[in-house]
Amino acid sequence: MADTTAESTTALLSLEDLHVGRRFTSGTHALDERQITAFASEFDPQPFHMDREAAKATLFAGLVASGWHTAAITMRLQVDGGLPIAGGIVGLGGEVAWPTATRPGDVLHVASKAAAFVERRRSRVLAIRDQPDARHALARRHLDERVEQCAANARG
Repeated sequence: MADTTAESTTALLSLEDLHVGRRFTSGTHALDERQITAFASEFDPQPFHMDREAAKATLFAGLVASGWHTAAITMRLQVDGGLPIAGGIVGLGGEVAWPTATRPGDVLHVASKAAAFVERRRSRVLAIRDQPDARHALARRHLDERVEQCAANARG
């Protein structure tokens, strides 16, 4: 039976080191208002990301992080050890959803699981034999200690 215990490692893994069911967990990232507004001012300048007072009048009823900011933090957590793939994590397809807003004070971490291996044809650009198909869950711990998850699937 495959070991499905979650692990955190700094050792870089090759394709041969992975197996279906192998799990990984990242470190954590605490998000604050300054980070949210700084990212938003440069990349996603909408009122619910930029201004606490203006955000109260939106569907979020308060300041929230951009989904793209949340995705960028997710990638950083994976690269820093949540999914330590030698040669890097390459996004060759996938899906992402943000069912719950990320707010100041949330603490994020990523849990990943190797779900399958997808055979790819060689191309002139990429000479890749197989690619891991991973499932990722970004968990956020709110100030009141609730834990929620947002899922992402990635290939490559």
